[in-house]
Amino acid sequence: MPSIRDHSERVYRIAHQSSAAVTSPVAASWRRCMTLHGLAPEDARSPWRLSEIEFRQARESSGALIAEAAGELDRLFATVGKAGCCLLLTDGKGVALERRGAGGDDADFRGIGLWSGTVWSEASVGTNGIGTAIADERPVLIQRDQHFLSRNIGLSCATAPIRDESGKLAAAIDISTCRDDASEATLSILSQAVRDAAARIEANLFRRAFVGARIVLVPVDRAGPALLAVDRDDLVLGATRAARLWLGLDDERIAAGVPASDLLQEDLPGEGGELPDAERAALRRALSRAKGNVSMAADLLGISRATLYRKMKRLALN
Repeated sequence: MPSIRDHSERVYRIAHQSSAAVTSPVAASWRRCMTLHGLAPEDARSPWRLSEIEFRQARESSGALIAEAAGELDRLFATVGKAGCCLLLTDGKGVALERRGAGGDDADFRGIGLWSGTVWSEASVGTNGIGTAIADERPVLIQRDQHFLSRNIGLSCATAPIRDESGKLAAAIDISTCRDDASEATLSILSQAVRDAAARIEANLFRRAFVGARIVLVPVDRAGPALLAVDRDDLVLGATRAARLWLGLDDERIAAGVPASDLLQEDLPGEGGELPDAERAALRRALSRAKGNVSMAADLLGISRATLYRKMKRLALN
């Protein structure tokens, strides 16, 4: 591990090279920390900490996020907690709302500031997993001396952003470790684990926002859950960010009304065939619910038994 002086000198040297900032996300973050936030790598600063009232307000405004993330945090901590890792769930400003950590590691993590109520934005503590993932809106792995502040170079962080039901960045989930024996392979596994957890939380938030809608999985090879919320008339009510990017959707297009079958290029009936197809589907559903009993199916549909038989004949339903 480099000394505090060596690390600070390296940060100053690289951050002042505009070409380095173009090619390296970490260098770009270092440059932001100096030019935008006015930080110095040798500063012995701890993360900002909210007052009790501010922290309570932050948690209240993120109630849905906390509820949908709790199970994922517990499952993830059950996997990595014994390896000396700490988990944080933050809001979109980097405020640590929820924390999971082993009691034996609490002193180390609290000393660093990885604790509920602290703020891990870049403006607060420079380049770090949470702040940089939020600033860049992408998953990041910030290892040891990639941190901006020299006091944090013993820390490694794997972080992934979480988006809300409209595709906007709303939160972040982070795994951090102070272990100096954490290998590249281990950190890579932690990075994938935190991305998977973020995707599940994002999907949970999406389903919560569209309770009662049909949720359709869009078959795409893209990071994050690609989901559509569809109403009973096949019109899209909402879409996750991955689905929006893949299908070219935005709020305006969703508000105007677009059929999911058009977006997914599903096989559609020929000209004039959509109404018969919809009618056939309705009759099949009623017959299925009635377990093939025509009289019961007719009652479910609010039509006579004779009318149902005529419709079944016309639509070639046996």
